[in-house]
Amino acid sequence: MPYILEVCADSVQSAIEAQKGGADRIELCSGLVIGGLSPSACTYRQVKHYTDIKVRVLLRPRFGDFCYDEYEFQTIKEEVQMFRELRADGVVIGVLKPDGTLNMEQMEELKQAAGDMEVTLHRAFDVCRDPYEALEQCAALGIDTILTSGQRSSAQEGRDLLRELSDRSQGRVEIMAGAGITPELIEGLYYDAHVTAFHMSAKTVKDSRMKFRREGVPMGIPGFGEFEVWQTDGKQVERASEILKKLPQG
Repeated sequence: MPYILEVCADSVQSAIEAQKGGADRIELCSGLVIGGLSPSACTYRQVKHYTDIKVRVLLRPRFGDFCYDEYEFQTIKEEVQMFRELRADGVVIGVLKPDGTLNMEQMEELKQAAGDMEVTLHRAFDVCRDPYEALEQCAALGIDTILTSGQRSSAQEGRDLLRELSDRSQGRVEIMAGAGITPELIEGLYYDAHVTAFHMSAKTVKDSRMKFRREGVPMGIPGFGEFEVWQTDGKQVERASEILKKLPQG
């Protein structure tokens, strides 16, 4: 039975740490502190230069909901085409209608633009109206993976729905548990939720290298320090990888 450990990374150094720790692939993004946004082509090229890990690219044009206007949708579509040309392994996408259902027309366009790339439906799934309907729609579209917390604030809290989704999917779509995943939770989720794919940030907060610090000049979201850096902790990834290796292999 194959197990997947995916790490979300928003920098080259985080991607390097994920590979060192034994991750199977990364979800490359930017702006992880606000849930992740599309990364630049330059960041992707740098990651591929310094690692040989599989990369699925998160495509999200802005913070907030997943109901996009035509400009935003066309941006996502062009990004799909761009990262296909850059030979990314996959893309991570999701579009909803105002009524909370998957926007099947736009999802189909994006799936076609992706060609033979792998496709993940991201956590737009967790705020959709009907998770069972969305699962069947993903299967019909040929979506490879659904990243989900079981429509709760963490995968641990959503483990009952995760189990139902995994059992209903019967391998048609990979159900990947995400949100609040730590090495210590993996074994329990494997047995309780019947999932074999896990998505974690494995983040640690590092102190800025800045010696001179101009305090009281906020640059972004209140409550986040200007002199701290989020980065993947390779040791956390390594612990998670070791736990997966000890799970039943058949």
